[in-house]
Amino acid sequence: MREAGGERFAAYGIENRHGSPVYVHAKICVVDDRWATVGSDNFNRRSWTHDSELSAAVVDQSDATGLSYAARLRLTLAAEHLDRDVRGTGDDALLAAMADCIDPSDMVGAYRESAARLQAWHDHGQLGPRPPGRLRPLPIPCLTGLERIVSKGFYEGIVDPDGRPRSLRRQGIY
Repeated sequence: MREAGGERFAAYGIENRHGSPVYVHAKICVVDDRWATVGSDNFNRRSWTHDSELSAAVVDQSDATGLSYAARLRLTLAAEHLDRDVRGTGDDALLAAMADCIDPSDMVGAYRESAARLQAWHDHGQLGPRPPGRLRPLPIPCLTGLERIVSKGFYEGIVDPDGRPRSLRRQGIY
Protein backbone atom coordinates (compact mmCIF):
# COMPACT_ATOMS: atom_id res chain seq x y z
CA MET A 1 0.00 0.00 0.00
CA ARG A 2 2.84 2.36 0.83
CA GLU A 3 4.39 1.72 -2.57
CA ALA A 4 1.11 2.37 -4.41
CA GLY A 5 0.01 5.34 -2.30
CA GLY A 6 3.30 7.17 -1.92
CA GLU A 7 2.85 10.33 0.14
CA ARG A 8 -0.87 9.64 0.44
CA PHE A 9 -0.25 6.52 2.53
CA ALA A 10 -0.35 6.77 6.31
CA ALA A 11 -1.37 4.59 9.23
CA TYR A 12 -3.15 5.99 12.27
CA GLY A 13 -4.41 4.75 15.58
CA ILE A 14 -7.54 6.30 17.01
CA GLU A 15 -8.12 7.41 20.58
CA ASN A 16 -11.00 8.88 22.52
CA ARG A 17 -10.95 12.38 24.03
CA HIS A 18 -9.34 10.99 27.19
CA GLY A 19 -6.38 9.60 25.24
CA SER A 20 -7.32 5.93 25.49
CA PRO A 21 -6.94 3.85 22.34
CA VAL A 22 -10.24 2.88 20.74
CA TYR A 23 -10.80 -0.54 19.22
CA VAL A 24 -13.20 -0.44 16.30
CA HIS A 25 -14.16 -3.76 14.72
CA ALA A 26 -16.19 -2.21 11.90
CA LYS A 27 -14.45 -1.45 8.63
CA ILE A 28 -15.23 1.24 6.11
CA CYS A 29 -13.72 1.57 2.68
CA VAL A 30 -14.52 4.41 0.27
CA VAL A 31 -13.28 4.42 -3.32
CA ASP A 32 -13.47 7.52 -5.51
CA ASP A 33 -16.46 8.87 -3.52
CA ARG A 34 -18.65 6.48 -5.56
CA TRP A 35 -18.30 3.09 -3.86
CA ALA A 36 -18.40 2.38 -0.14
CA THR A 37 -18.49 -0.69 2.00
CA VAL A 38 -19.34 -0.80 5.70
CA GLY A 39 -19.25 -3.88 7.87
CA SER A 40 -17.17 -6.27 9.89
CA ASP A 41 -15.29 -8.22 7.22
CA ASN A 42 -11.61 -7.76 6.58
CA PHE A 43 -10.30 -7.53 3.04
CA ASN A 44 -8.82 -11.01 3.04
CA ARG A 45 -9.70 -14.58 2.18
CA ARG A 46 -10.11 -15.75 5.75
CA SER A 47 -12.80 -13.20 6.48
CA TRP A 48 -14.68 -14.10 3.31
CA THR A 49 -14.36 -17.89 3.69
CA HIS A 50 -13.91 -18.87 7.35
CA ASP A 51 -15.23 -16.11 9.59
CA SER A 52 -18.78 -14.98 10.22
CA GLU A 53 -18.40 -11.48 8.86
CA LEU A 54 -20.81 -9.29 6.94
CA SER A 55 -20.58 -6.04 5.02
CA ALA A 56 -22.75 -4.00 2.70
CA ALA A 57 -21.45 -2.19 -0.36
CA VAL A 58 -23.09 0.81 -2.02
CA VAL A 59 -22.39 2.14 -5.50
CA ASP A 60 -23.80 5.65 -5.77
CA GLN A 61 -23.23 8.46 -8.25
CA SER A 62 -24.80 11.38 -6.36
CA ASP A 63 -28.07 12.72 -5.11
CA ALA A 64 -29.80 16.08 -5.60
CA THR A 65 -27.20 17.81 -3.39
CA GLY A 66 -24.35 16.51 -5.51
CA LEU A 67 -22.83 14.49 -2.67
CA SER A 68 -22.77 10.74 -3.12
CA TYR A 69 -23.43 8.42 -0.19
CA ALA A 70 -19.73 7.46 -0.26
CA ALA A 71 -18.55 11.09 -0.20
CA ARG A 72 -20.93 11.94 2.64
CA LEU A 73 -19.71 8.89 4.58
CA ARG A 74 -16.05 9.81 4.01
CA LEU A 75 -16.54 13.41 5.11
CA THR A 76 -18.67 12.49 8.14
CA LEU A 77 -16.11 9.96 9.33
CA ALA A 78 -13.29 12.45 8.74
CA ALA A 79 -15.18 15.05 10.79
CA GLU A 80 -15.34 12.59 13.67
CA HIS A 81 -11.63 11.78 13.41
CA LEU A 82 -10.71 15.46 13.24
CA ASP A 83 -13.15 16.47 16.04
CA ARG A 84 -15.10 18.88 13.87
CA ASP A 85 -18.67 19.94 14.57
CA VAL A 86 -20.91 19.07 11.64
CA ARG A 87 -24.26 19.55 13.31
CA GLY A 88 -26.73 21.31 11.10
CA THR A 89 -29.29 20.76 8.45
CA GLY A 90 -28.41 18.87 5.30
CA ASP A 91 -24.97 18.77 3.78
CA ASP A 92 -24.24 22.50 4.14
CA ALA A 93 -22.82 22.16 7.67
CA LEU A 94 -20.79 19.13 6.64
CA LEU A 95 -19.34 20.86 3.58
CA ALA A 96 -18.56 24.02 5.56
CA ALA A 97 -16.80 22.17 8.39
CA MET A 98 -14.91 19.90 6.01
CA ALA A 99 -13.98 22.41 3.28
CA ASP A 100 -10.31 21.40 3.47
CA CYS A 101 -11.22 17.72 3.04
CA ILE A 102 -13.65 17.83 0.14
CA ASP A 103 -10.88 16.78 -2.23
CA PRO A 104 -9.65 13.42 -0.90
CA SER A 105 -6.00 14.33 -1.51
CA ASP A 106 -6.45 17.42 0.69
CA MET A 107 -7.94 15.21 3.41
CA VAL A 108 -4.61 13.37 3.61
CA GLY A 109 -2.95 16.63 4.64
CA ALA A 110 -5.66 17.47 7.17
CA TYR A 111 -5.25 14.03 8.78
CA ARG A 112 -1.46 14.33 8.79
CA GLU A 113 -1.49 17.79 10.40
CA SER A 114 -4.08 16.85 13.01
CA ALA A 115 -2.26 13.64 13.94
CA ALA A 116 1.08 15.48 14.17
CA ARG A 117 -0.39 18.10 16.53
CA LEU A 118 -1.94 15.46 18.77
CA GLN A 119 1.24 13.37 18.79
CA ALA A 120 3.34 16.45 19.67
CA TRP A 121 0.96 17.22 22.53
CA HIS A 122 1.45 13.69 23.87
CA ASP A 123 5.23 13.81 23.32
CA HIS A 124 5.49 17.05 25.31
CA GLY A 125 3.69 15.77 28.39
CA GLN A 126 0.13 16.75 27.43
CA LEU A 127 0.71 20.36 28.45
CA GLY A 128 -1.98 22.89 27.61
CA PRO A 129 -5.30 22.16 26.01
CA ARG A 130 -5.63 18.95 24.05
CA PRO A 131 -5.63 19.71 20.32
CA PRO A 132 -8.67 18.60 18.34
CA GLY A 133 -8.52 15.26 16.60
CA ARG A 134 -8.40 11.60 17.53
CA LEU A 135 -5.71 10.27 15.21
CA ARG A 136 -2.15 9.41 16.15
CA PRO A 137 0.47 8.25 13.67
CA LEU A 138 1.45 4.59 13.81
CA PRO A 139 4.99 3.56 12.95
CA ILE A 140 5.17 1.50 9.80
CA PRO A 141 7.57 -1.42 10.19
CA CYS A 142 10.21 -2.06 7.55
CA LEU A 143 10.80 -5.79 7.22
CA THR A 144 14.01 -7.38 6.06
CA GLY A 145 13.90 -9.81 3.14
CA LEU A 146 14.00 -12.80 5.49
CA GLU A 147 11.25 -11.35 7.68
CA ARG A 148 9.07 -10.85 4.59
CA ILE A 149 9.54 -14.47 3.49
CA VAL A 150 8.78 -15.89 6.93
CA SER A 151 5.82 -13.59 7.59
CA LYS A 152 4.30 -14.26 4.15
CA GLY A 153 4.23 -18.00 4.79
CA PHE A 154 2.77 -17.49 8.26
CA TYR A 155 0.19 -15.02 6.96
CA GLU A 156 -0.96 -17.12 4.00
CA GLY A 157 -0.92 -20.41 5.91
CA ILE A 158 -2.41 -19.42 9.26
CA VAL A 159 -3.73 -15.86 9.37
CA ASP A 160 -5.32 -15.68 5.91
CA PRO A 161 -5.68 -19.23 4.63
CA ASP A 162 -6.91 -19.87 1.10
CA GLY A 163 -10.20 -21.40 2.24
CA ARG A 164 -10.61 -23.78 -0.70
CA PRO A 165 -10.47 -27.54 -0.27
CA ARG A 166 -7.05 -28.97 -1.14
CA SER A 167 -8.42 -30.61 -4.31
CA LEU A 168 -9.50 -27.21 -5.68
CA ARG A 169 -6.25 -25.53 -4.62
CA ARG A 170 -4.23 -28.21 -6.44
CA GLN A 171 -6.30 -27.71 -9.58
CA GLY A 172 -6.02 -23.92 -9.29
CA ILE A 173 -9.79 -23.40 -9.54
CA TYR A 174 -12.43 -21.89 -7.28
